Amino acid sequence: MKLDGAQREIMEGAKGETLAKVMKTLVAYGEAFGAEKMVPVTSKGGHLVTSFGLGVMKPVYALMDTLIEGGALSAQPFSVDPRPLAKEIPVNFFQNLLFKIMYSKQADYEKQLEKLGLMNPKAFTCTCYMDEVGNKPEKGEVLSWAESSAVVYANSVLGARCNRNSGIIELFGSIAGYVPYFGLLTDEGRKASWKITVKTTRKPEAQILGSAIGMKVVEDVPYITGLSSWLGNELNDDVRSYLKDMGAAAASNGAVGLYHVENLTPEAVERGSALIQKDAREYVIDDAELERVKKSYPCIWKNPDAKPKLCFIGCPHLSLSQLQSWTERLESRGGKLKIPVIMTCAPAVAEVFNKTAYAPRLKKTGVILSSICPLMYMNNPLCGKMPVITNSNKLRTYTSARYYTDDEILNYITTGAVQ
Repeated sequence: MKLDGAQREIMEGAKGETLAKVMKTLVAYGEAFGAEKMVPVTSKGGHLVTSFGLGVMKPVYALMDTLIEGGALSAQPFSVDPRPLAKEIPVNFFQNLLFKIMYSKQADYEKQLEKLGLMNPKAFTCTCYMDEVGNKPEKGEVLSWAESSAVVYANSVLGARCNRNSGIIELFGSIAGYVPYFGLLTDEGRKASWKITVKTTRKPEAQILGSAIGMKVVEDVPYITGLSSWLGNELNDDVRSYLKDMGAAAASNGAVGLYHVENLTPEAVERGSALIQKDAREYVIDDAELERVKKSYPCIWKNPDAKPKLCFIGCPHLSLSQLQSWTERLESRGGKLKIPVIMTCAPAVAEVFNKTAYAPRLKKTGVILSSICPLMYMNNPLCGKMPVITNSNKLRTYTSARYYTDDEILNYITTGAVQ
């Protein structure tokens, strides 16, 4: 790999042995993917995917100590994925005990994050790009992130540039200030090898549409047409929320790191069909295809007929407009819940929401507003055994939670029945 003078000096130890090892790791990572050079990280903020202090992750904590002691701190402030614990979440004695055992290093790990460059104690969310959070990259900026739902959003909706990195590698990029140039950082790597045509008779459920796309294209880049009639051509709050959820499903049900939406996402608006490779494959999504995809989801509950005991809404974290919308939808159904419902959002979004007239209205329904990571909650084996429902395809994919559409979720939590 070709390095410039400053990069080579770092790798040769001019700024310390620890930083040299960080740079060597990044170079080796880049060479494995055929990168020919390193480029500067230009965003103002980084983002880390590892937010949980699992007691078994001793090598991670040792590495963090080595970085701190060696002065290899992040060159940019960073946010982190959501915390795995929250006092407001209902748990029984044994679930709580297991949480304490599982995440026994949480407090110590957060102290390490603060020393390394954590933006602030509230910067724990998977939606760091929300305006309220303060870590929204600009179009064309080069990032060093790993969280799949954040990477696909930044690449697609914001037009930033970031590869689907692994945990720790993304931290190394923020520390060194450089990342290897390959994949989604390159113009060629951002071209679409799939053309997706949406031909539905109603607005597609974002979570199922993203799931269908992800399972079909896997890690490739899709160019999506046919959504304009449902979303329009303006990136307003509702559309951004829709694309957030669609992208998260595509990233978790496949490995999509970038998608283009005709007449809507920045690069598609600028370049149009020029983004589509000449040999691109095609995939048509109609009502029947979405129904086929939805029916393919397995239910892994021990008792498939069990009555749900908990509902999670918000994986990725909800936007301000989604919190407002859910408040109105619950009120339209009388605002009475049949089971506990947890809605999650970034701490900074919760702060803004709690200052609005919607906050007391949502609280009146009985909804618990939290900034927890639903996935980390469900990773507790005792919680994973519970029959939990969700409107998140990502949560369905990684846990035992059962997926239902927004309308089905609304009906169940207010009436006790899916239909």
